[in-house]
Amino acid sequence: MNNRDPPFGVYIHVPFCAARCGYCDFNTYVPDGGEQQHEFVEAALLELGQARAQLGERPASTVFIGGGTPTLLGADPLLRLLAGVAETLGLAPDAEVTTEANPESVDGAMLRSLRSGGFTRVSLGMQSAAEHVLRTLHRAHTPGRAVAAAVEAREAGFEHVSLDLIYGTPGESDADWQRTLDAALAAWPDHVSAYALTVQPGTAIAAAIRRGTMRAPDDDDQARRFTQADERLRAAGFDWYELSSWASGDRARCRHNLGYWLSHDWWGIGPGSHSHIGGVRWWNVLHPTAYASLCRRGRSPVAGREVLTSDQRALEAVMLGLRVREGLTLSSLSEAGALAARRQAVARRVVIAGDRVQLTLEGRLFADAVARELSA
Repeated sequence: MNNRDPPFGVYIHVPFCAARCGYCDFNTYVPDGGEQQHEFVEAALLELGQARAQLGERPASTVFIGGGTPTLLGADPLLRLLAGVAETLGLAPDAEVTTEANPESVDGAMLRSLRSGGFTRVSLGMQSAAEHVLRTLHRAHTPGRAVAAAVEAREAGFEHVSLDLIYGTPGESDADWQRTLDAALAAWPDHVSAYALTVQPGTAIAAAIRRGTMRAPDDDDQARRFTQADERLRAAGFDWYELSSWASGDRARCRHNLGYWLSHDWWGIGPGSHSHIGGVRWWNVLHPTAYASLCRRGRSPVAGREVLTSDQRALEAVMLGLRVREGLTLSSLSEAGALAARRQAVARRVVIAGDRVQLTLEGRLFADAVARELSA
């Protein structure tokens, strides 16, 4: 791979968790034993072979193993998956290689194995430093475990350590959120992601709200927490580069996730994974058993696909491009979209600097609405 090659990402979805969190609607399952996890790894390696047959050698500039809880598999299976990427598609010399992890699912020995095997980045699901918030979210770890795991990752030699946080959980106070931000920064990460709690149908939290035993998240609380996070993280030397993500410098940005917002190509491996190559998007069957069966029989696990029209691609370029700090170009907008951008500039939701349109802090609070207007 040389500097002129377009970025290409590989995402591997590990669909297993030890238990289901109260807010989660991801495609995840509690495994029925080690054999099911073994079958998943073998199937994922077979799908990588299918990717090679279609793409030829295409070295991955980023690899992201997410879930679910990838580290539930253990270090050796994760290293097998990474080796599978390198052996089938290839791996760029400077590839960013990430695994997600729950704090209770890793220890120093596992982290050292992953780092020595080629992983460069770990993203830990901290969520909160308040014990009662973790209980509401049905998280298994204690408040201090995420901080300890981040320290262990640094000691293992990980170049990049990210902490994922959730704000706006019912019962969380401003003080709880402040303590969470302070605790996260005390772990010396170089990347922090913070997401507003979204109540998804079918989750335990949605059921509790429907029964009246839990109040729904408050929009004003969440907006205040977002502003609080931005102020605290900026004071610590972090800058936002995507709506929900802050990094301590350009090198700390998650290149894989940026590839989604910048419409790069990626191949998604695993049950329910989505892929995007050259304006064609497809997605895999959801259940691990069905996925493994198809791959074993040499069949594609793809459940559906769509080819984006030029209009759809232009619309996505606006919707996604506005999410990143660099924004998008005024000249890429339609005439109506450019007029909308100027109106939003008057409302102080965007700034127009030369040909660039970028969200302000106010605009980041209303990013979806701003994007809809600019997409006209």
